[in-house]
Amino acid sequence: MECSCCYNNQDVTRHRILLTLLLFCRGPFAYAADWPQFRGPEGLGVSTDKGLPVEVGQEKNVIWKTALPRGHSSPILVGPRIFLTAYQGDTLLTISLDRATGKILWKREAPRPRVETMQPTNGPASPTPVSDGRNVYVFFGDFGIICYGVDGDERWKAPLGPFNNANGHGSSPVLMDGMLILICDQDTDSYLLALDKETGKVRWRVERPEVTRGYATPGVYRPKNGPAELIVPGAYELIAYNLATGEKLWWVRGMAWQLKSVPLIDGDIAYVNGWEIGGDTDTPPEVPTFEEILKKYDTNKDGKITPDEAPAQLKHWFVEQDFNRDGAMDAREWNFYRAMKTTQNSILAVRCGGRGDVTDTRVLWRFRKSIPNVPSPLLYKNVLYLVKDGGVATTLNPKTGEMIKQARLKGALDHYWASPVAGDGKVYMLSQACKLTVLKAGGEWETLAVNDLDDVCFSTPAIADSRLYLRTESELYCFGKRE
Repeated sequence: MECSCCYNNQDVTRHRILLTLLLFCRGPFAYAADWPQFRGPEGLGVSTDKGLPVEVGQEKNVIWKTALPRGHSSPILVGPRIFLTAYQGDTLLTISLDRATGKILWKREAPRPRVETMQPTNGPASPTPVSDGRNVYVFFGDFGIICYGVDGDERWKAPLGPFNNANGHGSSPVLMDGMLILICDQDTDSYLLALDKETGKVRWRVERPEVTRGYATPGVYRPKNGPAELIVPGAYELIAYNLATGEKLWWVRGMAWQLKSVPLIDGDIAYVNGWEIGGDTDTPPEVPTFEEILKKYDTNKDGKITPDEAPAQLKHWFVEQDFNRDGAMDAREWNFYRAMKTTQNSILAVRCGGRGDVTDTRVLWRFRKSIPNVPSPLLYKNVLYLVKDGGVATTLNPKTGEMIKQARLKGALDHYWASPVAGDGKVYMLSQACKLTVLKAGGEWETLAVNDLDDVCFSTPAIADSRLYLRTESELYCFGKRE
């Protein structure tokens, strides 16, 4: 009979061999608990993890925290690593951290041939990376796309731009069917791009003349029969494309300007929200046609409207709507201005599929009260959740669009840029002032806690390992229940 010490040593050796083989076999692939893109698997913002914390703080339920340079991109988790982007001075960075300890494993600097125009609440490292477990893909508006191996070795890069986007980029890349997909919406020459994820070569590129600037991230609908459909929110239109070829399949009119939402795909239903200044009116204003404007205001008869010729109601919007920056407004620009003034903010449910304009045939419902600007909706346990500036939280019946509850998040009446995420029967809503409100999930939700991290937050949290990974302006936190 073996002595106990020999048995224990052999058992430890077997355990180490098994662990090594497990890590070797799984290493190139995504773990089941990964959060591999913006808002996690399929961009839904939902985790199946249990045991998530309710109360968190700078020293409360902290597993680890790591100081980081600034950046608005959200953390993603793949295998034993975390990836995000940042900037330090004029330097663009991709950073990898150890998932268990928060230790920085590597940093890589991206080229920066130009500096995009940014609004104050944006930054040069806003798009979130995406990973397939072997590679990590990052996008910077000031350069383009770079593919790294998970150990930090550069695989390929694809310079893009420069972009004509007054607020800077915000769209995140996604991986679908061996392709890296990126929305490149801007004030002129918008397009949708699909690159081979192994080589960076263009699989297809589709121009999007129907839209102007936007900051959305796409989703995918996979019907039982027929091609997969890429669902792309954009200014004034929601458009579906054949994922394999880029062919335009169907579209919905009446979306707001400058969409930022990630579409939620549940079965064959897509939920998309859009908000812009002026779109909350019940009765949109009458806006004349371009021909009528020329007849009345084009004093020099050059077929355009200059700032001196512009009617009073247009002067405030002139710089925003002069998309090609030539100091005059042409027919295209006027028609987009007209669309901006007449569309209405809403979250809508649309049944995917069909061909052509399906606005009147496949839109199931629209809801228009207190629509978020940036945060995407969340569908969790058969309830739709919205959060908008001022801390207004809303729950809807996803089948009918009927409101279940709407109230302010007391203690978190703030601006909101992060999208809500959920797991373990809890919904997390994070404000710009880093007030993390935790709701008990349900149509008639209840507030479980309002946590204050005393920092600035723009990034959307990630959930994995029964932990919450939350990025502030200065640090990345890993929160979990402490035994």
